[in-house]
Amino acid sequence: MKKNITPYLLPWKGTMTPRERFNKQMRFQPVDRSFNMEFGYWDENYTQWDIFVKNGITTEDAANEFFSFDPMKILYTGTWMDPGFEYREIERRGNKVIIQNSDGLTAEVLANSSSSIPHFTDSAIKTPEDWKRVKETHFRLDSLRRKVDVAAAIKAHPSDRTYPLGIDCGSMIGKIRDMLTFEGICYAWADYPDMLEDMVETCCTLVEHGLDQVLGKIDFDFASGWEDICFNKGPILPPSFFEDVVAPRYKRISKKLHAHGIDLWWTDCDGDVRPILEIFLDSGINCMFPFEVAHSGHPGELLDKYPSLRILGGVDKIKLIAGPEAIKEYLESLVPYVKRGGFIPFCDHRCPPDVTVENYLYYLNLKEKLFGMGE
Repeated sequence: MKKNITPYLLPWKGTMTPRERFNKQMRFQPVDRSFNMEFGYWDENYTQWDIFVKNGITTEDAANEFFSFDPMKILYTGTWMDPGFEYREIERRGNKVIIQNSDGLTAEVLANSSSSIPHFTDSAIKTPEDWKRVKETHFRLDSLRRKVDVAAAIKAHPSDRTYPLGIDCGSMIGKIRDMLTFEGICYAWADYPDMLEDMVETCCTLVEHGLDQVLGKIDFDFASGWEDICFNKGPILPPSFFEDVVAPRYKRISKKLHAHGIDLWWTDCDGDVRPILEIFLDSGINCMFPFEVAHSGHPGELLDKYPSLRILGGVDKIKLIAGPEAIKEYLESLVPYVKRGGFIPFCDHRCPPDVTVENYLYYLNLKEKLFGMGE
């Protein structure tokens, strides 16, 4: 049974539905106010922020309702492993736990932290023979869970809904990096390029399989994806790899999306996206999420340079940690870009517990003051 949430903040005033607002704002059309959303929180926030603890807020959905954010939903069709590997604990070493995760990776994690970055020590895939075996058992197109219950999806997301709905377009290379590890994908690129391209092709085929079941039957407002393939110095693999191997698959997906009127496609890619941004844009991905400022710069720099680019995110989390003066200066620098459209500001990754509750509430209230009423 769903727990009733008493909102801490009231919804921003407006004359449009969230769906109307999102669609117009992301297509540079006049809106009543900015779409109001955030990208969630570290797990530790739910136990360390007193405002969450006292009000029983333990999930992102509950937090979104608590702060009265505008709703957004995404339909997923099964674009990755099915089934995944069995998650199991292998052994404990002091405060560290050795586990096998659902991607078949052996990892070392801290026993007392759910948000710590795992230290990966082994992968289930090292050679083309390994990939052949895993592909045959975990990436079958005829897996039962890859069949979309279209009738149920239509019932859950009717055409007269008031929120924007996206269709997930999976990951062409980010999830492969997850499966192979940072080092493993570099070795695969150098030693087994045909294997790596077949992995990308497999991911593309799974996305197409899902799209073919739902496009034309459900009215989507945007497409989404996850491509965590950049770090603080740019992409893990050279831009030529994206140009030659990844971009052709993006273009296939983009063609299907455009055939059904979906002209907005964002992908979640952390780190410095600038070296491959033009490849994304040329391939049909025209929106970056959550746009980490520390690595990709102030969002205004790229919004000025690329008129067709959209950004979701782009609020420097370091400013939220620093306090009101830094928050105010930074948010004020975003005002012209929010007014122009194609940009919805929120914390440039999941908000860490280093941000105090006081700073976060100041930030949310200032966002409403600057972006909540329009002109």
